[in-house]
Amino acid sequence: MDTTLQNNPAIGESWNDLQKELFTPEEIEESKLRVALIGELIQARQSEGLSQRDLERLTGIRQPAIARIESGKSCPSIDTVMRLLRPLGKTLAIVPLKES
Repeated sequence: MDTTLQNNPAIGESWNDLQKELFTPEEIEESKLRVALIGELIQARQSEGLSQRDLERLTGIRQPAIARIESGKSCPSIDTVMRLLRPLGKTLAIVPLKES
């Protein structure tokens, strides 16, 4: 997030403080995971030199749906995520949580 928003005196509190008031720790972690997953998906698609239309042809998932997923406007099912990742040579993995 833009650091000017995090400590903007017009807002009053930093985003992290406000976020902790508005959301549970689980909701914050879920949001971070969603952002990371979308970022990885976009990066993998771009590093393969594929457009959203190319990914549509490879997966059968319509380009507008891919655009909604990549913009965070849609929350895809695990099946959809797997269909998008497969032609990019990626998969999901379950790993232990980092110790805090």
